[in-house]
Amino acid sequence: MPEPEILIIGAGPAGLTAGIYASRAGHHTLILEKEMPGGQMLKTTIIENYPGFAQPVNGLDLVQQMEAQAKKFGSQIEIGEAKKLRLLDQGFELETTGNTYHPRSIIICTGASPRPLGLANEKELTGRGISYCAICDGPLYQGKEVAVVGGGDSALQEADYLTRFCVRVHLIHRREEFRAVKVLQDRVRTNPKINLYLAHIITGINGTNRLESLELKNLKTGATTTVPVAGLFIYIGLIPDTGWCADIIKTDENGFIITDDKLQTTVPGIFAAGDVRQKELRQIATAVGDGALAAMNAHDFCTRHKN
Repeated sequence: MPEPEILIIGAGPAGLTAGIYASRAGHHTLILEKEMPGGQMLKTTIIENYPGFAQPVNGLDLVQQMEAQAKKFGSQIEIGEAKKLRLLDQGFELETTGNTYHPRSIIICTGASPRPLGLANEKELTGRGISYCAICDGPLYQGKEVAVVGGGDSALQEADYLTRFCVRVHLIHRREEFRAVKVLQDRVRTNPKINLYLAHIITGINGTNRLESLELKNLKTGATTTVPVAGLFIYIGLIPDTGWCADIIKTDENGFIITDDKLQTTVPGIFAAGDVRQKELRQIATAVGDGALAAMNAHDFCTRHKN
C-alpha cells in the first residue's frame, strides 16, 4: 500500500469528517483507529442536538453513515494505535502497533475520555443513566431527579443547565469548597432546584438495567445516604489521548493540544481536531467542524509542499 498523503489518527466524528474532506480533495487518505470507528458517539444511544435530524438519531447509526461516506470518497480505515511520532528532515514518521507511516501531513483526532469514578456498575450503566455530557443527554431527564459530581466550572455549569429539565439536581463534590469561579458558585447556591452535597463522595452506584440510586458518604461525619436518581453526570475531568506525541506537540497543562486558528499545531503540517485539542465546547457538531477545517488546511499544506 502506498504511503498516505494525509494520515488521520482517530475515527471519531472529527476524524471521519476529516477523512471525507481530505479524500474528496483528492488525497490518498488513511484513517487510523485503535478500536472501532465512532469515538464517544458509540457511547451515546440517543443524539438529539446534531443538525439535520428532527428526530433523535442513534449514535451507532450516525457513526455508520459517517464511516460509509468517508469510504465512499476513498478514505481507508485501518485498526492500529499510534505509539510514537518522530520528526524527520523531510516529513514525519508515525510508528503504530502494526506499521510505520511517512505521511506528508497528519491530523490528530484521538479525542479525550471522561475520567471515570472507578466504581462498580459505572461502565455497565454508562448510557443507561450515567452520562458525561449534560448538553447531550440532559433533555432526556425531563421532570426527573439527577445528580452531578464534580466541583469545577463544567460541573457547576452543567448542574445549572440541568435544572431547565430536571425537578431536582444533586450536586456532589468531595471537598468543602468548589473550585469553580465565584459567579458559578453563587448561581448553584441560590438555585432552589439544586441540592449541595459538599464533602461527600459517591461510594456506590445502584441499578440493574438503568441507574436507580447512589450511595453517598459524608467525609466529615462518615454518615451514608442513599439518593434516588434517574441520571448521573460525571465531571471530574477529561483525559486527552496525547501521551504518544506530547514530547513533540505542544499541549496545555491538562494535555490538550494547542492549535492556531487553522487548527495547526506547533509543528507545521500537523493539525488537531475535535476533543483532543484545547477548546471550550466538545460536541459532535464542533468536532465535525474541526475535522473539515483541519482537512482543508492539511490539503493546503500538502499542495504547497508537493515537491
